[in-house]
Amino acid sequence: ASISEPEERPAPGVEWGLDFHDVSTVPADPQGKQQHVIESLNLVDHGSSAVVAAEPASDYNAETALRAVAGVLLEQGCPDRIRLDRDTRWVGSWTAKDFPAPMLRFLQCLGIEARVCPPQRPDKNPFVERYHRNFKYECQLIEKPTDLSSTLEVNQRYVRFYNFERPNQAITCGNQPPRAKVPERPSLTPVPQTLDPDRWLLALTGKTYKRKLDSKGCFQLGNQTYYVQQNRRGQMAVIWVDGQKRTLNIYVNQVLIKSLTIKGLHNRSMNFQEYLDLMCNEAISTWRRTLRRTPHMVRSRSSTTT
Repeated sequence: ASISEPEERPAPGVEWGLDFHDVSTVPADPQGKQQHVIESLNLVDHGSSAVVAAEPASDYNAETALRAVAGVLLEQGCPDRIRLDRDTRWVGSWTAKDFPAPMLRFLQCLGIEARVCPPQRPDKNPFVERYHRNFKYECQLIEKPTDLSSTLEVNQRYVRFYNFERPNQAITCGNQPPRAKVPERPSLTPVPQTLDPDRWLLALTGKTYKRKLDSKGCFQLGNQTYYVQQNRRGQMAVIWVDGQKRTLNIYVNQVLIKSLTIKGLHNRSMNFQEYLDLMCNEAISTWRRTLRRTPHMVRSRSSTTT
Protein backbone atom coordinates (compact mmCIF):
# COMPACT_ATOMS: atom_id res chain seq x y z
CA ALA A 1 0.00 0.00 0.00
CA SER A 2 1.22 3.50 -0.73
CA ILE A 3 2.12 5.79 2.13
CA SER A 4 0.34 9.11 1.96
CA GLU A 5 1.68 12.50 2.86
CA PRO A 6 0.69 13.80 6.31
CA GLU A 7 -2.28 16.08 6.74
CA GLU A 8 -0.02 19.05 7.32
CA ARG A 9 3.49 19.98 6.29
CA PRO A 10 5.02 21.93 9.16
CA ALA A 11 8.18 23.96 8.97
CA PRO A 12 11.48 22.15 9.66
CA GLY A 13 12.00 21.47 13.34
CA VAL A 14 8.32 21.68 14.30
CA GLU A 15 7.38 18.00 14.19
CA TRP A 16 9.33 14.76 14.23
CA GLY A 17 8.20 11.20 13.55
CA LEU A 18 9.56 8.53 15.90
CA ASP A 19 9.52 4.76 15.45
CA PHE A 20 11.53 1.55 15.72
CA HIS A 21 12.71 -0.43 12.70
CA ASP A 22 13.69 -4.09 13.01
CA VAL A 23 17.09 -4.60 11.45
CA SER A 24 17.55 -8.30 12.18
CA THR A 25 15.73 -11.03 14.07
CA VAL A 26 16.45 -14.54 15.31
CA PRO A 27 14.46 -17.39 13.73
CA ALA A 28 11.05 -18.06 15.23
CA ASP A 29 10.89 -20.75 17.89
CA PRO A 30 8.52 -23.75 17.56
CA GLN A 31 5.73 -21.81 19.27
CA GLY A 32 6.10 -19.01 16.77
CA LYS A 33 7.59 -16.55 19.24
CA GLN A 34 10.01 -14.07 17.76
CA GLN A 35 12.44 -11.88 19.65
CA HIS A 36 13.97 -8.77 18.16
CA VAL A 37 17.76 -8.73 18.17
CA ILE A 38 18.64 -5.37 16.65
CA GLU A 39 16.38 -2.37 16.18
CA SER A 40 17.06 1.15 15.05
CA LEU A 41 15.31 3.99 16.86
CA ASN A 42 14.65 6.51 14.09
CA LEU A 43 13.47 10.11 14.15
CA VAL A 44 12.60 11.97 10.94
CA ASP A 45 11.81 15.67 10.65
CA HIS A 46 8.45 16.20 8.92
CA GLY A 47 9.35 19.65 7.67
CA SER A 48 12.49 18.60 5.78
CA SER A 49 12.23 14.78 5.50
CA ALA A 50 15.75 14.63 6.99
CA VAL A 51 16.72 11.85 9.36
CA VAL A 52 17.24 13.56 12.71
CA ALA A 53 18.69 10.47 14.38
CA ALA A 54 19.03 6.74 13.72
CA GLU A 55 20.21 4.80 16.75
CA PRO A 56 20.65 1.01 16.33
CA ALA A 57 20.83 -1.07 19.52
CA SER A 58 20.19 -4.60 20.70
CA ASP A 59 18.64 -3.82 24.08
CA TYR A 60 15.75 -1.44 23.56
CA ASN A 61 13.22 -1.53 26.37
CA ALA A 62 11.14 1.25 27.89
CA GLU A 63 14.12 2.63 29.82
CA THR A 64 16.85 2.41 27.18
CA ALA A 65 14.52 3.78 24.51
CA LEU A 66 13.63 6.76 26.72
CA ARG A 67 17.31 7.45 27.39
CA ALA A 68 18.03 7.29 23.67
CA VAL A 69 15.31 9.85 22.91
CA ALA A 70 16.59 12.05 25.74
CA GLY A 71 20.08 11.91 24.24
CA VAL A 72 18.78 13.12 20.87
CA LEU A 73 16.87 15.97 22.52
CA LEU A 74 19.93 17.00 24.56
CA GLU A 75 22.01 17.09 21.40
CA GLN A 76 19.57 18.72 19.01
CA GLY A 77 16.91 20.49 21.08
CA CYS A 78 13.15 20.06 21.36
CA PRO A 79 10.66 20.15 18.49
CA ASP A 80 7.09 21.28 19.12
CA ARG A 81 5.64 17.82 18.48
CA ILE A 82 6.67 14.19 18.16
CA ARG A 83 4.49 11.56 16.48
CA LEU A 84 4.82 7.99 17.72
CA ASP A 85 2.90 4.74 17.59
CA ARG A 86 1.37 2.67 20.37
CA ASP A 87 4.45 0.58 21.12
CA THR A 88 4.22 -0.36 24.81
CA ARG A 89 7.66 1.13 25.38
CA TRP A 90 6.04 4.49 24.70
CA VAL A 91 2.48 4.12 25.94
CA GLY A 92 2.67 1.28 28.48
CA SER A 93 0.46 1.95 31.48
CA TRP A 94 2.02 3.83 34.40
CA THR A 95 -0.93 3.63 36.78
CA ALA A 96 -3.58 1.27 35.51
CA LYS A 97 -4.02 3.34 32.32
CA ASP A 98 -5.34 6.35 34.22
CA PHE A 99 -2.46 8.72 33.46
CA PRO A 100 0.11 8.96 30.64
CA ALA A 101 3.06 6.56 30.53
CA PRO A 102 6.58 7.77 31.50
CA MET A 103 7.64 8.55 27.92
CA LEU A 104 4.55 10.64 27.24
CA ARG A 105 4.86 12.55 30.53
CA PHE A 106 8.56 13.08 29.83
CA LEU A 107 7.80 14.76 26.51
CA GLN A 108 4.97 16.84 27.98
CA CYS A 109 7.20 18.07 30.81
CA LEU A 110 9.71 19.24 28.20
CA GLY A 111 6.97 21.17 26.44
CA ILE A 112 6.75 18.68 23.54
CA GLU A 113 3.32 17.57 22.38
CA ALA A 114 3.17 13.79 22.00
CA ARG A 115 0.86 12.74 19.16
CA VAL A 116 0.07 9.04 19.50
CA CYS A 117 -1.09 7.48 16.24
CA PRO A 118 -4.24 5.32 16.17
CA PRO A 119 -3.73 1.53 16.13
CA GLN A 120 -2.87 -0.01 12.76
CA ARG A 121 -2.35 3.38 11.12
CA PRO A 122 1.29 3.67 10.01
CA ASP A 123 0.12 6.19 7.41
CA LYS A 124 -0.31 8.66 10.28
CA ASN A 125 3.48 8.67 10.72
CA PRO A 126 4.43 8.64 7.02
CA PHE A 127 7.89 10.22 6.90
CA VAL A 128 9.52 7.76 9.26
CA GLU A 129 7.65 4.87 7.63
CA ARG A 130 8.94 6.00 4.23
CA TYR A 131 12.47 6.11 5.61
CA HIS A 132 12.08 2.58 7.00
CA ARG A 133 10.96 1.29 3.61
CA ASN A 134 13.86 2.94 1.80
CA PHE A 135 16.40 1.76 4.37
CA LYS A 136 15.10 -1.80 4.08
CA TYR A 137 15.27 -2.06 0.30
CA GLU A 138 18.23 0.22 -0.39
CA CYS A 139 20.48 -0.81 2.49
CA GLN A 140 19.33 -3.58 4.80
CA LEU A 141 18.52 -6.22 2.17
CA ILE A 142 21.64 -5.35 0.17
CA GLU A 143 24.21 -4.98 2.95
CA LYS A 144 22.59 -7.67 5.14
CA PRO A 145 24.07 -6.66 8.49
CA THR A 146 24.21 -9.60 10.87
CA ASP A 147 25.22 -8.01 14.16
CA LEU A 148 25.24 -4.67 15.93
CA SER A 149 28.69 -3.66 14.71
CA SER A 150 27.86 -4.16 11.03
CA THR A 151 24.45 -2.53 11.55
CA LEU A 152 26.05 0.58 13.05
CA GLU A 153 28.44 0.81 10.11
CA VAL A 154 25.89 0.47 7.30
CA ASN A 155 23.37 2.61 9.17
CA GLN A 156 25.77 5.54 9.49
CA ARG A 157 26.61 5.41 5.78
CA TYR A 158 22.98 5.18 4.72
CA VAL A 159 21.80 8.05 6.92
CA ARG A 160 24.41 10.32 5.35
CA PHE A 161 23.44 9.10 1.87
CA TYR A 162 19.73 9.62 2.61
CA ASN A 163 20.19 13.13 3.99
CA PHE A 164 22.85 14.52 1.63
CA GLU A 165 22.89 12.53 -1.62
CA ARG A 166 19.67 10.65 -2.29
CA PRO A 167 16.99 12.66 -4.20
CA ASN A 168 13.79 12.69 -2.16
CA GLN A 169 10.43 12.90 -3.91
CA ALA A 170 8.56 14.26 -0.89
CA ILE A 171 6.93 17.62 -1.52
CA THR A 172 9.11 19.03 1.22
CA CYS A 173 12.24 18.19 -0.83
CA GLY A 174 11.29 18.74 -4.48
CA ASN A 175 13.43 15.78 -5.65
CA GLN A 176 16.47 17.05 -3.78
CA PRO A 177 18.23 15.40 -0.84
CA PRO A 178 16.75 16.72 2.42
CA ARG A 179 19.94 18.46 3.54
CA ALA A 180 20.39 20.01 0.10
CA LYS A 181 16.86 21.42 0.20
CA VAL A 182 17.17 22.57 3.82
CA PRO A 183 20.93 22.83 4.47
CA GLU A 184 20.68 24.60 7.81
CA ARG A 185 19.25 22.76 10.75
CA PRO A 186 16.50 24.69 12.54
CA SER A 187 17.35 26.28 15.86
CA LEU A 188 15.37 24.32 18.45
CA THR A 189 14.60 25.12 22.07
CA PRO A 190 17.24 23.44 24.24
CA VAL A 191 16.31 20.93 26.91
CA PRO A 192 15.63 22.91 30.13
CA GLN A 193 18.16 22.61 32.94
CA THR A 194 15.35 22.52 35.48
CA LEU A 195 11.72 21.59 34.96
CA ASP A 196 8.40 20.95 36.66
CA PRO A 197 7.89 17.15 36.85
CA ASP A 198 4.14 17.68 37.26
CA ARG A 199 3.71 19.84 34.14
CA TRP A 200 2.14 16.92 32.28
CA LEU A 201 -1.05 17.50 34.25
CA LEU A 202 -1.82 20.59 32.20
CA ALA A 203 -2.49 18.40 29.17
CA LEU A 204 -5.07 16.43 31.19
CA THR A 205 -7.21 19.46 32.07
CA GLY A 206 -10.81 18.62 31.24
CA LYS A 207 -10.30 14.86 31.16
CA THR A 208 -12.97 12.92 33.04
CA TYR A 209 -13.09 9.51 34.69
CA LYS A 210 -16.07 7.55 35.99
CA ARG A 211 -15.77 5.60 39.22
CA LYS A 212 -18.27 3.75 41.40
CA LEU A 213 -17.64 4.71 45.01
CA ASP A 214 -16.82 1.71 47.21
CA SER A 215 -18.35 0.77 50.56
CA LYS A 216 -16.26 3.42 52.30
CA GLY A 217 -17.17 6.16 49.82
CA CYS A 218 -13.75 6.01 48.12
CA PHE A 219 -12.44 5.54 44.60
CA GLN A 220 -9.05 4.74 43.07
CA LEU A 221 -7.30 6.77 40.42
CA GLY A 222 -3.67 6.52 39.40
CA ASN A 223 -2.99 3.88 42.07
CA GLN A 224 -4.12 6.33 44.74
CA THR A 225 -7.23 6.09 46.93
CA TYR A 226 -9.45 9.16 47.38
CA TYR A 227 -12.21 9.57 49.96
CA VAL A 228 -15.40 11.35 48.89
CA GLN A 229 -18.25 10.66 51.36
CA GLN A 230 -19.30 7.41 52.98
CA ASN A 231 -22.97 8.19 52.47
CA ARG A 232 -22.23 8.27 48.72
CA ARG A 233 -21.12 4.62 48.69
CA GLY A 234 -22.29 2.69 45.64
CA GLN A 235 -22.98 5.89 43.69
CA MET A 236 -21.31 6.73 40.38
CA ALA A 237 -18.92 9.68 40.49
CA VAL A 238 -17.51 11.68 37.60
CA ILE A 239 -13.99 12.95 38.25
CA TRP A 240 -12.97 16.06 36.31
CA VAL A 241 -9.24 16.89 36.20
CA ASP A 242 -8.12 20.49 36.75
CA GLY A 243 -4.48 20.35 35.70
CA GLN A 244 -3.88 24.02 36.44
CA LYS A 245 -4.96 23.74 40.08
CA ARG A 246 -3.84 20.08 40.27
CA THR A 247 -7.14 19.00 41.72
CA LEU A 248 -9.89 16.48 41.00
CA ASN A 249 -13.43 17.87 40.96
CA ILE A 250 -15.89 15.19 42.05
CA TYR A 251 -19.42 15.26 40.62
CA VAL A 252 -22.33 13.03 41.61
CA ASN A 253 -25.57 13.43 39.66
CA GLN A 254 -23.98 16.46 37.95
CA VAL A 255 -23.50 18.20 41.30
CA LEU A 256 -19.99 19.18 42.47
CA ILE A 257 -19.46 17.34 45.76
CA LYS A 258 -15.87 18.30 46.55
CA SER A 259 -12.44 19.06 45.12
CA LEU A 260 -9.48 16.87 46.05
CA THR A 261 -5.77 17.55 45.64
CA ILE A 262 -4.16 15.08 43.24
CA LYS A 263 -1.93 12.67 45.14
CA GLY A 264 1.50 11.39 44.20
CA LEU A 265 2.81 14.64 42.69
CA HIS A 266 6.33 15.91 43.29
CA ASN A 267 5.45 19.58 43.88
CA ARG A 268 9.01 20.78 43.32
CA SER A 269 11.38 21.54 40.48
CA MET A 270 13.96 18.98 39.36
CA ASN A 271 17.09 19.24 37.28
CA PHE A 272 16.93 17.44 33.95
CA GLN A 273 19.10 14.47 34.92
CA GLU A 274 17.17 13.83 38.12
CA TYR A 275 13.88 13.92 36.23
CA LEU A 276 15.20 11.68 33.45
CA ASP A 277 16.37 9.09 35.99
CA LEU A 278 12.98 9.23 37.70
CA MET A 279 11.11 8.61 34.46
CA CYS A 280 13.50 5.84 33.42
CA ASN A 281 12.99 4.04 36.72
CA GLU A 282 9.22 4.23 36.22
CA ALA A 283 9.57 3.15 32.59
CA ILE A 284 11.55 -0.01 33.33
CA SER A 285 9.21 -0.91 36.19
CA THR A 286 6.22 -0.56 33.86
CA TRP A 287 8.00 -2.55 31.14
CA ARG A 288 8.69 -5.45 33.51
CA ARG A 289 5.07 -5.54 34.65
CA THR A 290 3.98 -5.60 31.00
CA LEU A 291 6.29 -8.53 30.27
CA ARG A 292 4.98 -10.44 33.28
CA ARG A 293 1.38 -9.94 32.15
CA THR A 294 2.07 -10.82 28.51
CA PRO A 295 5.27 -12.94 28.40
CA HIS A 296 4.73 -14.00 24.78
CA MET A 297 4.22 -10.47 23.51
CA VAL A 298 7.29 -8.32 23.99
CA ARG A 299 5.39 -5.26 22.86
CA SER A 300 2.26 -4.14 21.07
CA ARG A 301 2.94 -2.75 17.61
CA SER A 302 0.73 -0.45 15.62
CA SER A 303 2.42 -1.45 12.38
CA THR A 304 4.91 -3.90 10.94
CA THR A 305 8.29 -2.37 10.20
CA THR A 306 10.34 -5.41 9.28
